[in-house]
Amino acid sequence: VQLQASGGGSVQVGDSLRLSCAASGRTGSIDAMGWFRQAPGKEREFVASITLFEGKSDYTDSVKGRFTISRDNAQSVVEMQMNSLKPEDSAVYYCAARSVKSGRYDRWGQGTQVTVSS
Repeated sequence: VQLQASGGGSVQVGDSLRLSCAASGRTGSIDAMGWFRQAPGKEREFVASITLFEGKSDYTDSVKGRFTISRDNAQSVVEMQMNSLKPEDSAVYYCAARSVKSGRYDRWGQGTQVTVSS
């Protein structure tokens, strides 16, 4: 499975951005997709995920109510709408896919930078 992420950018506090991740290849081998982020000097952290069949979503507490993840199975695309952005949301965001076989997020796309300035 290959993942292609897009949609990052530089915005002001309170602005919105939409990240998109398109999966290609053996998409039948994955059952969920998600977003992780890594800020300078910090470990990569989970942000949000969605199961591709049921559409069940999950979020880290710090983004609940501000970020919304959605999927379009026909296009194998997952998007994350990020509203009310804060400086602490600044990071490189990575799209990931969870393997049916391993149950782990073991497919990663290239990172996309999100910078929120106050």
